[in-house]
Amino acid sequence: MVDLEKTKNGLISSIDILDRTGLSRATLNNYIKMGILPRPLVRKPETSSSKAKQIGYFPPSALNAIRRIRQYKEEGYSMDEICDHLRSGSARPPKDAAADERDSHAGPIPDGERRTDQETSEKTREVMMSVRANEVKLTVNDLQCPAYLINNNFEIDWINAEAEEMIFGQSVQSIKLAEGRNIFRLFIGIGLSQSVESRHPIIDFHIALFKQKSPKEELEKLYQGITKRDVRILSDIYDMIDPASPAIVPETYLNLNFHLDSDVVYRVNHIKFREGILCVYLPADTMMQGVVELLSRRGRIIQDLLKQRMPTLVSFTVLVADLQDSVRICTELPPDEYFQLVNQIWKCMEASFKKYYGTYGKHTGDGMVYYFLKDRDSNYLMNAIHCALELRESMKILSNEWKITKGWFNDLYMNVGINEGQEYFGTIPASPSIEFTALGDSVNHAGRLSDFARYGSIWTTKNLMTRLSDEERKTICYGIRKKEQDREVMIDNIFSRVVDLMPDSPIFSKYMDIATLAVTEIRGIR
Repeated sequence: MVDLEKTKNGLISSIDILDRTGLSRATLNNYIKMGILPRPLVRKPETSSSKAKQIGYFPPSALNAIRRIRQYKEEGYSMDEICDHLRSGSARPPKDAAADERDSHAGPIPDGERRTDQETSEKTREVMMSVRANEVKLTVNDLQCPAYLINNNFEIDWINAEAEEMIFGQSVQSIKLAEGRNIFRLFIGIGLSQSVESRHPIIDFHIALFKQKSPKEELEKLYQGITKRDVRILSDIYDMIDPASPAIVPETYLNLNFHLDSDVVYRVNHIKFREGILCVYLPADTMMQGVVELLSRRGRIIQDLLKQRMPTLVSFTVLVADLQDSVRICTELPPDEYFQLVNQIWKCMEASFKKYYGTYGKHTGDGMVYYFLKDRDSNYLMNAIHCALELRESMKILSNEWKITKGWFNDLYMNVGINEGQEYFGTIPASPSIEFTALGDSVNHAGRLSDFARYGSIWTTKNLMTRLSDEERKTICYGIRKKEQDREVMIDNIFSRVVDLMPDSPIFSKYMDIATLAVTEIRGIR
């Protein structure tokens, strides 16, 4: 008989339970899934003799439960009946009320020492709570196996050191451009798809994921600079992938022997989120209760991952919109009506931001901020302009509705500033939500232009307009209003420094930080 090695809290390791009872790991896992054994506490082994990095620990009552399961099986009970009996906590088996628990213990227990099921449950709860007080929940940072998050463009947004070393053989986190972290670009770079015949199965796995969301034509747009030869190879693999591929199910099996000579087979679990796909590579022969518990907490996982997204050098457009005279409007309206107005503004604007792929962001100034990221599926520059023009029309409708409802003469104006740039884009951890932010002058200048704009006008920079193609620029009505004697004249297709737009204004000093910025007003689309 194997001597049990208990922890200082009286818990028994899964290895000892397997040795003592002769169960297989699969059976032990099934008992846990059925709810007739408690979930183990997963932590580092207390003995140095164990080679495992994580071991599950059970309360002593788990041994008695396993022995009772064995006894009931011998008496002819089905597993459903055994599960119902053990979960109900009844003191006697349902078929033989005279049966004793003599076989469920290694030896006779004196009546004075025998515990009821309730007492055992309370003792177990005390033991488990005393351990949990000193335990830290397993997080994505505790994974000691390769793992990474790829976004919807198949660019790596988060990766651990194990994946960098064992899969990619390089520091992926040091690659600043998002396109440089495209997972197919990385695989091609290390020679995993030199031909259809010699490709590594990891390519098939990721092509299957790609095929579930994108047509084959999108392979040409995977990343800038992809060669026709690589597109042809990936297209051939795309055609060979069965729609019922293993990548459709949550796990598949791969060997990562392309960097290190290893025969270790990995179980690849992947979880899909709105923001992308998390891939976790676990040695196939590893007990994974702790990882299963982690992967079951979808909301917590994506929160942790988004907080750790790598700052990326991204080309983007930023739109800052601010309600004109919001302080005065807040003063004039009762609190409930003011919040009603704000909610209606958000509601009418939200549809436009979604339509043009805007991402809500954080900014130190006033107003609402949305980012339009450079993406292979959309024109981020024109999207921001179309969105701003649509917002202006929506605000005109809302303003008229409030005039009728409220009976006032106030016009509602949403002043907009737009700018473009290439800056580091990432997340700043905030509770309870994740907010995206870009650090740099691009966002600040858009905010200042929003403050500069009046009566629902839309102002943007010369830099943004010059980044548009000639055809796109010709579709936009833009220019500068200039005063000629007693009348105002709009001069099309020109720009002006901010300082030249208000040389005699007493509030000019307010805009000294953007005084030399070349800007123009967008009036509409031709």
